[in-house]
Amino acid sequence: MPDRFDLPAGFRWGVATAAYQIEGAVDEDGRGPSVWDTFVARPGAVRDGHTGAVACDHYHRYPEDIALMRGLDLDGYRFSMAWPRVLPAGAGAVNSAGLAFYDRLVDALLEAGITPLPTLFHWDLPQALEDSGGWLDRDTAYRFADYTTVVADRLGDRVPAWITLNEPFVHTVYGYAMGIHAPGRTLMFEALPAAHHQLLAHGLAASILHDRGLEVMLSNNLTPVEPASPSPADTAAAEAYDALHNRLFTDPVLLGRYPDLSALGVPDDIFGAVRPGDLDLIHAPGLDGLGVNYYNPTRIGAPTDPVLPFTLLDIPEAPAHTAFGWPVVPEALTHLLLHLRDVYGEALPPLTITENGCSVDASTTPDRPRIDYLAAHLDALAAAMAEGVDVRGYYTWSLLDNFEWAEGYHQRFGLVHVDFATQKRTPRASYAWYRDLIAAHRARLPM
Repeated sequence: MPDRFDLPAGFRWGVATAAYQIEGAVDEDGRGPSVWDTFVARPGAVRDGHTGAVACDHYHRYPEDIALMRGLDLDGYRFSMAWPRVLPAGAGAVNSAGLAFYDRLVDALLEAGITPLPTLFHWDLPQALEDSGGWLDRDTAYRFADYTTVVADRLGDRVPAWITLNEPFVHTVYGYAMGIHAPGRTLMFEALPAAHHQLLAHGLAASILHDRGLEVMLSNNLTPVEPASPSPADTAAAEAYDALHNRLFTDPVLLGRYPDLSALGVPDDIFGAVRPGDLDLIHAPGLDGLGVNYYNPTRIGAPTDPVLPFTLLDIPEAPAHTAFGWPVVPEALTHLLLHLRDVYGEALPPLTITENGCSVDASTTPDRPRIDYLAAHLDALAAAMAEGVDVRGYYTWSLLDNFEWAEGYHQRFGLVHVDFATQKRTPRASYAWYRDLIAAHRARLPM
């Protein structure tokens, strides 16, 4: 039984998922199409033509999945709400059947003793809004505010804390700059108005949630950035990448300003997207917590491409790599958390690890790489907390194998194996390990 993680009383243990990756039922009960429904229909957009049409069929099987969570004795479950299930056109008429699904889910979680932690946006923008410009259109931020009002008024009496956005960096760069994810645009740095409008949406939503006495978080994929060498060229490139990946989505919320983006060729007004008062809207509501999604560090070298002011490099000396090819460097999580504390100081709210996990080849048994990954990263988390970093919880990605975006069903992150042909769930060895870890932590707490 694991016993080496010295974490305080009140530390929250959880798992995380996302709507399009597990729900399925994309055409049921009035749900409207999302950008991902459109994207997966493009030939070659997703590996082997996989789609999220059925995924884990969580829409129908959520009681079984909550039973699996209960078997872990979790404190919390982080999930996302599907905007097009609630507002099929992104605005206007509310789909009562879709909202009722989240009512049932929340009630079932609470009955199981699990605190729901919903994310309002995890990349499944209603297609109708994308047709009007998507996140490149400022109006989408105000439609997000309307959506927030609908769900907060329905669920806020039972759901104390909310996450507004998940990984705006990934959605902006993969979805709008490089075309790897939905909606599949290839605008490079001219995609950055989508980043600003997501942050504006966060600020508007945070005010709505705070007005109702609810706590607000934002989760981003954060990575410690290291230059390939101490040379001025590599160091400057690393600083440019850090500004794009990390500080672009953290500085405005915590400090009320954008970082210097001049090395990226981006003007101060982010191509006309930033208007007077916007940064006050983004910053003023404040954060009750910052969600950190961490998977791996990033090594950066001087530019070799005329378009990009940096080069992403491999980390070949990493002791292991996940099935996704990501380097496994647990101590980089410690460095990241200490860096956040040092950079933001008193402006930094309490942290929660809202995603951390690894994809393991489906043929690998008995799930040892996943257990080793989780154990090492929890060691790294505990080390940062021992240095005074305030971390309140850990949500591993993911409860279930799921639709892993452009990789389809090829990358398996789940504590629970899913046979997508039969929908049979089979807990892996990492499920039992996580269960025993949580039990051991609680057993050490004072009565």
